[in-house]
Amino acid sequence: MKYTPLSEGDRGLCGRSCGRQDHQLNTYDWLADIPGNTEHTDLVEVQFKNTRKGYYHNVNNLALKKGDIVAVEASPGHDIGVVTLTGELVKKQLRKANLKSPDDIKRIYRIAKQVDLEKYEEAKNREHDTMIRSRQIAKDLGLEMKIGDVEYQGDGTKAIFYYIADERVDFRQLIKVLADAFHVRIEMKQIGARQEAGRIGGTGPCGRELCCATWVRNFVSVSTNAARFQDISLNPQKLAGMCAKLKCCLNYEVDDYMEASKELPSKEIVLQTQDADYFFFKSDILARQITYSTDKRVAANLVTISAEQALNVIEMNKRGEKPLTLDDQQSQPSKPIDLLAGDDISRFDKAKKKKKKKKKNYPRPDEQRAEQPQGEQRRPAGNPNQPRQQNNSQRRRNNYRQHPRNQKPSGDAQ
Repeated sequence: MKYTPLSEGDRGLCGRSCGRQDHQLNTYDWLADIPGNTEHTDLVEVQFKNTRKGYYHNVNNLALKKGDIVAVEASPGHDIGVVTLTGELVKKQLRKANLKSPDDIKRIYRIAKQVDLEKYEEAKNREHDTMIRSRQIAKDLGLEMKIGDVEYQGDGTKAIFYYIADERVDFRQLIKVLADAFHVRIEMKQIGARQEAGRIGGTGPCGRELCCATWVRNFVSVSTNAARFQDISLNPQKLAGMCAKLKCCLNYEVDDYMEASKELPSKEIVLQTQDADYFFFKSDILARQITYSTDKRVAANLVTISAEQALNVIEMNKRGEKPLTLDDQQSQPSKPIDLLAGDDISRFDKAKKKKKKKKKNYPRPDEQRAEQPQGEQRRPAGNPNQPRQQNNSQRRRNNYRQHPRNQKPSGDAQ
C-alpha cells in the first residue's frame, strides 16, 4: 500500500472539514477554513482501527491535515493512524474523551513512511487469524468470554484483544498462552454489546449505517420508558437493534414527546357529554389529536378531537356544563391544498397538429384530351346558340363520372 498525499487543491474545504475516515466517527470541522486555526494549539486527533481514537501533541510542528497517515508514540513502540481533526476543535473533543491525566497525551513522531505502511499492513493481515485462534484457546481454557475483535499495533509488537463477558473473567492464564502463541505483548479490553456493534459495523433497520459505528461515542442508557412516551409498541423484536439491546435512537426524540405531552390533558380525565361519557383511548402527541371511546376497556364509538377541544370540554365539565356530543366539538383538520390536483402533466407539451392536405382529384392530361370531343371549339361570347361554358369544378365532376372505372356496370353484364 503506497500512500500518496493529496494536494491542497484536491482536499478543498469539504475534504478538510467533513471527510470521513473508514466511515467511523465523523466530526465536522467548522473551523477548517479559518486562517491560523492550527497555530493556537498543537493538539491533533488521530483515529485508528474502527472506533478507537487518540489525542497527540504535534511537537515537531508538522503541516498536518485531515487524512494524513502519521506514526505516533505508543507503549511500547509506535502506532499508525489517520489524522481526523486539527486546530481549536480538538480541545472541545478532548473534553469528551475524559482523559485522566495529561500524560495520556503522547506525541506524533512523523508522517508515515513507506516502510511504516508496509509493516502496518503486514500486522493488519494477521488480525483475523489471530482472533479465530484466540477464540479456540479461550474455549479450551473453559473461559466464559467471547473475543470479538483483535487489533495489532502499527509496528506489530502489541495486540489488543476486545472481549465480551457477562461476569468477571480471570484471564491471567489466557494472557500467558496468547503471548507464547503469537509472540507479542497482550492487552485485554472488555467491551459491551454496543461497542462490539460499533467496531463491527452494519446497517440498521432504518437503512443507514449504525449510529454507534459512525458518530456515537458516549453510550447513554436506554429504557423502555422512552418507547412508552412515544407510544411505540413494546415489541422486543422492533425495539432491539443489531446488538440485541434497545436502540439508541429511542432517545433521540423522547424529549420532544415529553414536552409536547405536557400540553395534552391527562389520560385519567373523563369527558362528560349529554349522550355518554368518553374515556381516553389513544393520542397522537405531535399532531395534538386525541381519540376517546365510550367504553373504558374496548374501542367503541371512537371520536377524535384536538387537544384544544378536549380542554374546552374539560372546562365546561368543571362549570357543570355538558356539551350535546363530542361530535359538536369536532372539527376536521385542515389539509394541504394540492394546486396541481386534476391537472395533466402533459399540459406543458407543445401540441403538434399536422394539417391534413385536401386531396384533389385532377384528371390526368391524357385522359382529359381523350374525353374532349374533337372538332368542338368555343364559340364567341356574343352567340346565343353557344352552350354555357363549364367551370373547373363542373368539368372535373363530369370527367370523373365519364371515366370507365367509375361507371356502374349494366344489369346484363355478368
